[in-house]
Amino acid sequence: MVKTIENTIENYFKSNTQLSRDELGNLISRDFPELSEGTITVYLSKLKKAGVINNPARGIYSITDKQIFNPEINQNLKKIYNKIHKEFPFIEICVWNTKWLSDLMRHQPFKNFTIIEVDKEAEEQVFNAVSEWTKNVYFNPNDEILERYISSNTEEVTIIKNLVTESPTVKNNKIVIPTLEKLLVDIMIDKELFAAQQGELDFIYKSAFDKYDVNKAKMKRYAIRRNKEQDLERMISRIITK
Repeated sequence: MVKTIENTIENYFKSNTQLSRDELGNLISRDFPELSEGTITVYLSKLKKAGVINNPARGIYSITDKQIFNPEINQNLKKIYNKIHKEFPFIEICVWNTKWLSDLMRHQPFKNFTIIEVDKEAEEQVFNAVSEWTKNVYFNPNDEILERYISSNTEEVTIIKNLVTESPTVKNNKIVIPTLEKLLVDIMIDKELFAAQQGELDFIYKSAFDKYDVNKAKMKRYAIRRNKEQDLERMISRIITK
């Protein structure tokens, strides 16, 4: 068979279900160096019209018709991220809110948390800095703190915790946030912190896999980092059989 873009396009998505325009273009150029950038653009347009590939977000290509997880980053999260990044420009940080899980749940939690994840060696410094301009900030709260002070707190709560090395994150509008794969693994492991999600864990996973383009390989790599690979495999096997 003559090698063409049409019969090799799926190979490019074996490792990643989503690729940026530059990533996909580079892969095509590697296999078809004779094609100009303009010709590649024409080919991609034709493949999109033929339904071979999808363009679920600007500059992103996929071979699935499922949605890309693209949560709303509100002004509070932007402010928090930008303040921390300005004061600590060389540390890894990601921010999110547990409200992002709401559309995957049957019942809505009583309250949501703002989560700030940072390098382990910078946790206390970030905690002290954030506490100066935000109230109800907690640093790696244990079960007792969660039960006594956080669960019953009706005000906005911010939690600072360790960002596991090599965590799957993505930059969205200049703000670094966790990927859906990371969120799914974290809520499975951190049962006390995400107690509100435990009763619906199977439903959350099934909803996520049905609605969004979830990269199981990425989940597995992260679960291995957290020493919970077997737990994740059991969870995925369980929801697939439902």
